[in-house]
Amino acid sequence: MTTSVTRRLALGLVAGAALFATAASAQDFPNRVIKMVVPYPAGGPTDVIARIVAEEMGKSLGQNVIVENLGGASGAVGTRTVAKAEPDGYTIVFGNNQTHGNNMFLLKEPGYDAVKDFAPLAGAGAFEHVFVVKNDLPAKTIPELIEIARKDPGKLNYGSTGVGSGSHLATELFMARTGIKMTHVPFRGAAPLVTEIMGGRIDVSNSTLPSVLSQFQAGQMRAIGIASPQRNPQAPDVPTLREQGVTNADAESWAAFFAPANVPKPVLDKLSGTIIAILNRPDVKERITKIGFTLNVRAPETFKPYLAKEIQTWAEIIKAAGIKAE
Repeated sequence: MTTSVTRRLALGLVAGAALFATAASAQDFPNRVIKMVVPYPAGGPTDVIARIVAEEMGKSLGQNVIVENLGGASGAVGTRTVAKAEPDGYTIVFGNNQTHGNNMFLLKEPGYDAVKDFAPLAGAGAFEHVFVVKNDLPAKTIPELIEIARKDPGKLNYGSTGVGSGSHLATELFMARTGIKMTHVPFRGAAPLVTEIMGGRIDVSNSTLPSVLSQFQAGQMRAIGIASPQRNPQAPDVPTLREQGVTNADAESWAAFFAPANVPKPVLDKLSGTIIAILNRPDVKERITKIGFTLNVRAPETFKPYLAKEIQTWAEIIKAAGIKAE
């Protein structure tokens, strides 16, 4: 037997052994605890959804699924950790438009590539954005808000949950589409922003629905428009932007589950199928929608083109608004 033939045979045996090992490990998956990283502090709506899904995954897979909160750098710290994790399916992340989109343009060194370093498992849906105003602002509709802003450009201020956050970019999109100008006031998260709106020091915010739902329902601020194609069942009296004549400024803060790239396909399929089945269950839907999250479950092959389109859209908004990477 020639040396070249021997070498090819050896390589074939090695490849076959590797395939057998992969198939065996996939068939055995999971045989230990799975970690689901939430790249934000505990207690927020994202964390709540992750814990609901993790609990049900544990029941379905027969292994505990623990949630680990790794916040910092607009979600980049926890996301980076998962990107560098062993690609075996035992570490996944509940990411969103910030971690797997905007950070690519807002951070000089996020430490990962949102597309190349991850395999989508399931698109979950989105937190819709709703325009709220302080109670003494004489704007009860979106057209009235636009009229006030046009009369004195830059006089109105708008609050966001931080530079490059969903609330910041959604408002920049709205201003670009309507031709108005308001002055940006960034905060570190939703809690201080909501406090300042209730206190009358912030005029406007385009915030995620869960962060302001209880406040405007209690009359502590006024909701005047939701930036989505349909009204939200948790706030059925709030009209959409489209109903009020603004047809091109819808915005949502989507969320999705990801595994590191190069996880074996049988493992990806098992994780994906489990998560999708859980999100489609009526009891889980009820628990999640109660917090103001709009479910729109997407399989990986459907979510990938949606992700590509979202990244392109917000990259253009970031560039047009002159928002610089930190």
